[in-house]
Amino acid sequence: MSAAKKNEDLPLIPESYFDAPTQRLYALSLGLLCQAVKVFDFFQYLLTYDEESWTVGYVVKWIVVDAFFILGLSLLRIPRLRYSSSVLALQLITLCLLDGVLFGSISLHLGIRAALSSAIVGQRGAAPFRVTDLVPTFGLFGTNDGSDPHLLGQHIVRMSPISTAQLNPYADAFCLESPGSVVLVPILLNNTTPIGIRYTLLPLGYGEGQEIVGKVETYDLNAKDIRAIEQSRQESLELTRTNANKRDINDPDYDEYDDDDEGESMESPADSLQKSQTMVHVHVAKPGTLRLERVIDSADFDARLTYPLEVVIAPCPKAEFVPDDISRGDNVKCAAPGILSGYKGSIPGEDVDFNLDIFGVPPLSLRWYEDVNGRREYFTVEGIVGDQTRGISEVPQKLQIPLTVSLGAIGMHTYTLEHVMDRYGNSMAPVHSSVTTRAVTVLRRPSVSFKTCGPGRPSSLLIGSETQIAITAHSSDPLDGLWDVGVRYTPSDKRHKGWEKQLRSQDSTKNIVLHATAPGEYTILGVKGKYCDGDVLSPETCKVIEMPLPSAQIEWKKIHECSGDTGVSASLVLRGTGPFQVYYQSQKDKEPPRELTKTIGGSRGEITLQPDQSGHYKFTFTHLSDANYKKIPLNGPSIEQVIHPLAFADFATRDNMTPGRTRRLISSCGGSHVDIPVDLKGTGPWNLNVQVVSPQGSELLQERNIPNPRYTVRVPIPSEIDRDGGSFEVALASVEDAYGCKRPLTVPSVSVNVRRAKPTAKFYAREKREVTVLEHEQASIPLRLTGDAPWTIKYRRQEAPNRIFSATLVTPNDHLAVNSDGSYELTEVSDVQCLGSIIPEESKFVVKWVSRPFARLSRDTESNYDAINGSHILPPICEGTLGHVDLDLSGRPPFQIMYNIARDNGAGGIKLLDQPAFNSIQPHTRFQLHTKEPGRMYYEVKQIGDAAYPLAKHRDHVIPLKDRLLFEQDVLMRPSAAFKSPNRLAYCVNDKFVTRDFTGFDGVIVLEGKPPFAITLSIKNLAAGETFHTTVEVDAMSWKLNIPGYSFNSIGPYSVTIDSVGDASRCEQTVPDALHRSIWIDAAETAAIVPFDRREHFCEGETAQFQLEGNPPWTVGYRINGKHHSQQAKSSPFSLALQRQGEFMITSVAHQQTMCKTAVTDLHYTVHPLPSAQVGNGKRILQDIHEGDQAEIVFTLTGEPPFTFTYQRSELQTKKSKKPPMILETHTVTGVTTKEYSIFSSLEGTWTVTFISDKYCRYPPVSPDAALDKSQR
Repeated sequence: MSAAKKNEDLPLIPESYFDAPTQRLYALSLGLLCQAVKVFDFFQYLLTYDEESWTVGYVVKWIVVDAFFILGLSLLRIPRLRYSSSVLALQLITLCLLDGVLFGSISLHLGIRAALSSAIVGQRGAAPFRVTDLVPTFGLFGTNDGSDPHLLGQHIVRMSPISTAQLNPYADAFCLESPGSVVLVPILLNNTTPIGIRYTLLPLGYGEGQEIVGKVETYDLNAKDIRAIEQSRQESLELTRTNANKRDINDPDYDEYDDDDEGESMESPADSLQKSQTMVHVHVAKPGTLRLERVIDSADFDARLTYPLEVVIAPCPKAEFVPDDISRGDNVKCAAPGILSGYKGSIPGEDVDFNLDIFGVPPLSLRWYEDVNGRREYFTVEGIVGDQTRGISEVPQKLQIPLTVSLGAIGMHTYTLEHVMDRYGNSMAPVHSSVTTRAVTVLRRPSVSFKTCGPGRPSSLLIGSETQIAITAHSSDPLDGLWDVGVRYTPSDKRHKGWEKQLRSQDSTKNIVLHATAPGEYTILGVKGKYCDGDVLSPETCKVIEMPLPSAQIEWKKIHECSGDTGVSASLVLRGTGPFQVYYQSQKDKEPPRELTKTIGGSRGEITLQPDQSGHYKFTFTHLSDANYKKIPLNGPSIEQVIHPLAFADFATRDNMTPGRTRRLISSCGGSHVDIPVDLKGTGPWNLNVQVVSPQGSELLQERNIPNPRYTVRVPIPSEIDRDGGSFEVALASVEDAYGCKRPLTVPSVSVNVRRAKPTAKFYAREKREVTVLEHEQASIPLRLTGDAPWTIKYRRQEAPNRIFSATLVTPNDHLAVNSDGSYELTEVSDVQCLGSIIPEESKFVVKWVSRPFARLSRDTESNYDAINGSHILPPICEGTLGHVDLDLSGRPPFQIMYNIARDNGAGGIKLLDQPAFNSIQPHTRFQLHTKEPGRMYYEVKQIGDAAYPLAKHRDHVIPLKDRLLFEQDVLMRPSAAFKSPNRLAYCVNDKFVTRDFTGFDGVIVLEGKPPFAITLSIKNLAAGETFHTTVEVDAMSWKLNIPGYSFNSIGPYSVTIDSVGDASRCEQTVPDALHRSIWIDAAETAAIVPFDRREHFCEGETAQFQLEGNPPWTVGYRINGKHHSQQAKSSPFSLALQRQGEFMITSVAHQQTMCKTAVTDLHYTVHPLPSAQVGNGKRILQDIHEGDQAEIVFTLTGEPPFTFTYQRSELQTKKSKKPPMILETHTVTGVTTKEYSIFSSLEGTWTVTFISDKYCRYPPVSPDAALDKSQR
């Protein structure tokens, strides 16, 4: 299975967030919540429905909600809530039909009326949106437009009071924002339902005696226009409320008190009207003076017009900036001198002049504000008028006025036009854009000075180099960078020439580096940025001084002691900047000179030179360094001197000598003398006095005429210590040189530790010097050591004798840790003092590893070995047959064996099925083979564990691929046969058993195994008790029943059973499935149909019943108005609803899946339409009359005369009334031969029709049970 397929099977929301039961709970809870809200809307629809309601809102709403829920549920892919596409479509269609039935767009023709709906809803209004208007109903469904389709219309008569109309009752101001915009002017109506409004639109300035462009226009609005205007206004208000609710509370201009103001402003004035008042609006798209001429109510009477009768609609005032240099990008200015902060102060700034274009009916007023770095200041300009000589005061004018502002602070200055108002009070807030806003950035003037150099703080310059002088900007704006700084150089001597040049800053940094290469005075002349010229601050000058080279005055002195001149000293007077480093050379005789150095912190210093060896020395000063210059050549005086140093002696350091704080230690492991080296200094030959101190006393040794500086003193070991061991000390007492100068010595003495027992080492074992450990585990070999800790031993592994290992041990019974197997041998041992010996007969130790377990195929197992892939090929075996192989195991029981089982995947690869493990306590075990599934099976022993190497601890160790035991086997599939579909087959009597439908799956036998197949079948006639057996040879993997030699000779059921099946593998067939082993065949007789009654005339919607003969299901064919139809019947009697008028005829009947078909020629019927009656041509007529007048109620009848109908008058019902209206009178009219009938009435009420009948039919029809009883009688 591919990864994409797996992802499609998984839920859209991973189960790591919500498991499947939780997702199902949430999804079903959401569905139940939607249905609960739908039930609430249904009762609300019934209880609040009035003449102005429209069911399209409910129907479309719930169709959309149900569709989103069904489709969303399928996209979530929740387990147990996933359905096929056909089921999803069925669910959606069912919910849509339910929505139509609940909310009045679909009604089922069941022969009865919904009394509950009619009682609660009352009078119906205009026809709403119907689902069946868009979907064909095929005669099964009828539409319900708010009343019964056969009893339509209402005629409402009511008494009308005096009606009035007032234009612009709240004295609002109106204006048009653009040529395409419109305004709605309200008209307050009292006791009036308008069906027409007439008004005129006069041009602005009309009647002032001036030349006016335009003409007087008259407009007439009918009831449809008025309703369209109101509907558009309501939609606009809903959109405005929605946008207000979405306002971002994180907006910096947001104020929670503004929400209250906006909420109050969005409240409709209709909310505060009285019960008798209504508000309508007229639609005005041109400027001018609107004059209300006439308002006609529903009774065709003129409403009384009240003051005022006119309102002025002018173009909305506008204000915007005239394009200038600032709008074209020149919006950066420099601060005036003295302005240093972002707050406005007393220092005036640069003036900026703007020009404004203002349009509107003068006089105009303008409100604008200045925003300086987030601080706003508001200004208002009133009384803006244009040319008064023109004399037109009501005509809008376009004016241009100046606006001057002062840039008195540093930062961002924003000037925004906020509000403009004309003479009629029309106020407009311009949208913030480039034409209503101007922004100017005021930059800080840059100022520069020298950073670390100035008067009294000169900058130092080294000879032949340069120095860096920093120029820094103290107050500058990054937007003004980069800056150009003018610098002038004035030389301090005639070696250099003066200059002036410009320096530019880099990357908007505030520091500029001046590279000075000559001494003199550097002056900043000025600074200029990208936009602004700056100021030069103090210090503006920097003096550069050239530093002199260091020098020294040197005086030599000789040092004279007992033996003569022992050295020299030099007194130095240094000039420069300390600290100083003096470099000098010391040369002895013909040897190469040695470079030496000495650091002197002050201006005076002294150097003493006393070499340790005699000779002719030459001392020379070569270089001098100070804080500024390094290694300046120094031509100082030299001195040559023959030097004889004083005699001195000290013990030399040896390998076996351990240094201490006051003395050094020497160990002696053999001999009667100890050799101690001594270093001598001075003029030889020397005489040396050595003192030996032991516990028994002390002895002074004298060494005469020692010629060399390095001399080894042979010190005898005191006899008692030489015999028993112990320690004594050797010290240097005095030394005398060739000049007879004797000098006592106080150098640290040497302590001699004398040992007479040498360390030894050997391996320890009670019996055999041998140990066995697990593979790669550490082996601990016991040792026995003598001597003083710590010991160092060396050993080797005889398998690699050239590699010597060493180890340090701290206890006499320590252990040697090794990680490899083999024979180990000790080669050397030493303790802290002496080198010891190895005991030869106990110097070797053997380390062995425990062998790992392994498995091999037993010789008794039949197999063929394939040397190419190293696999054992086992004989083939049938599917489900028990099979095994025998394994021989080596190791320490019990054994654990882990192996892989794999099978061919059919694409040339191998699919791993399992990695099982089993245990065995015997070295000979039996390995069960996997034969449950057919195919090529592969077995690979991957890991083997035993008592020494259990798999729990050695799970990471696997057998190498080349050493693994492999074997494979073919598992042959058992043959099987089963019917693909359990559906019953149908034949007629005397038919042959041959295939009729070659495309379907009925009667198909699916085969598994290796072709060819032999199928044994038995056909049993249950009615006759006969059984027919046959065997069929099949070469394909499926076969459809086709036995031409067998015929169905009697009526009744037949059973076809698969007795056995065999294939080419000779394996025994699988256990057949009883459900798919056999199928049934029905042999049927000819079908027939008989009507219940012999009526020839039916009414539309009635039901015709028939008795069917034969075996179900039946297929009944019929023709309606020449069009053929068919319908299945599963039981008898069979009912057929006659939903279409015209000719109806039964043409045929068949059973057994449309077989055994019989033609019918004697069942003909005529279906008549139901009669209908309409009041007011099926519409809702609302007629207002005054006292003394009469209203004509017209009834329109449809059908075949003569007619009989019943009408009634009920009381008027208000919108808030929850009770059904009371019936005031009821009348029945009979024998009407015309299709129109009228009555006159001066009474108030609602006139409706409740019953109608014609020559053939009546409405409402009688119930189906009553009709059936009538037909039977």
